[in-house]
Amino acid sequence: MKKRVVITGIGVVAPNGVGVSEFTQALKQGKSGITFHQELKDLNFSCQIGGIPNISDDLKSKYFTDLQLRGFNSSGILYGCIAGIDAWKDAGFNMNPDSDLDYDTGLIFGTGTSGVEKFREAIYKLDDGNVRRLGSTVVLQTMTSGVSAYLSGMLGLGNQVTTNSSACSTGTEALLMGFERIQNGKAKRMLVGSCSDHGPYVWGGFDAMRVMTYKHNEDPEKGSRPMSASASGFVPGSGAGALVLEDLESALERGATIYAEVLGGEVNSGGQRLGGTLTAPNAKAVQRCIKRALINSEIDANAIQVINGHLTATSKDTLEIENWTKALERKGKTFPYINSTKSMTGHCLAAAGAIECVASIIQLKEQFVAPNLNCEDLHPEIKPLVTSEKIPTQKMELNFDIIAKASFGFGDVNACVLFKRFIA
Repeated sequence: MKKRVVITGIGVVAPNGVGVSEFTQALKQGKSGITFHQELKDLNFSCQIGGIPNISDDLKSKYFTDLQLRGFNSSGILYGCIAGIDAWKDAGFNMNPDSDLDYDTGLIFGTGTSGVEKFREAIYKLDDGNVRRLGSTVVLQTMTSGVSAYLSGMLGLGNQVTTNSSACSTGTEALLMGFERIQNGKAKRMLVGSCSDHGPYVWGGFDAMRVMTYKHNEDPEKGSRPMSASASGFVPGSGAGALVLEDLESALERGATIYAEVLGGEVNSGGQRLGGTLTAPNAKAVQRCIKRALINSEIDANAIQVINGHLTATSKDTLEIENWTKALERKGKTFPYINSTKSMTGHCLAAAGAIECVASIIQLKEQFVAPNLNCEDLHPEIKPLVTSEKIPTQKMELNFDIIAKASFGFGDVNACVLFKRFIA
């Protein structure tokens, strides 16, 4: 018999809020974390705005020793460790370097790139002809699984420890991978999530592709405009989200706080067929992903009351809405409420799925729907599909039981997960 899986801890490092309390208030208030960055202007970026979490040196010192911080220059690993440790503590566990190895708990923490700034720094030092100046942590900070290596050592996790990477769907995929491991009895708990670096060497390629907005450098908070008629591309962001998944029996035995239950989900690929490309989705595969998530969760399409979409503020937003209407066979007034966390954070790339899963859980736990910023001018192609009241621009109190979260990534990859309110 498959195990039921619940969420007992969450942690988040987002551009508009570091820590669950600050992030929750930002979601409720519709607070943007997008700001102007002079460095991007100096490098002649078209898009000179972005979302970067506010991490002070004092905050770093609460998570890392002075020795660990020496020569440390990987923002993604930093964000991932903070979010992961917060989720671990939120679930009621301690961080003790002398603890016994926990074979019941594993970790799947994804990323797209790791330590790009550190890698650049290392190249310049190597070009100077002195390999010994690279330092002893270059490998750990630049290998893709660096965040998993750091976190598992800090927490003493002895089950499966790995890093996944599937572009923008990374975080949602990591959650479903951890869910399946617990569901099949291979672990009692899994710490899951994803993180992403910030800066010109991560964001430059997207600017060169002309997929980021260039129209709001003077007014950053207006830049991220999912589902808007005046959307002109996404705003880059960074950060991390983390969740502790646990089998229900274990959570109840130790009296843990339960945020929500993971009902199930689906991961698939469009194979870059039927209109799908490296950068565009195969609509049929997206619809199949959503439909299979419903089947795997054993619920009807009408049970979904809220959707936290992928919705990046690009030309694909209208296609995403259309895919939801076809997969659920619901449109107009019967369509669920839908929002985009990216309107407040920007597109946090590999971290997006995990941050938005945390946002979904917070909304479900506290019974509200966060507002969509900057979409008062709803895209005309969306209007026939969904009534404007289903796309709230102000925080809305709502009694609901099920929220769907989906992520769609470069490479034509998809992930969808369903969360249910837990009532003991």
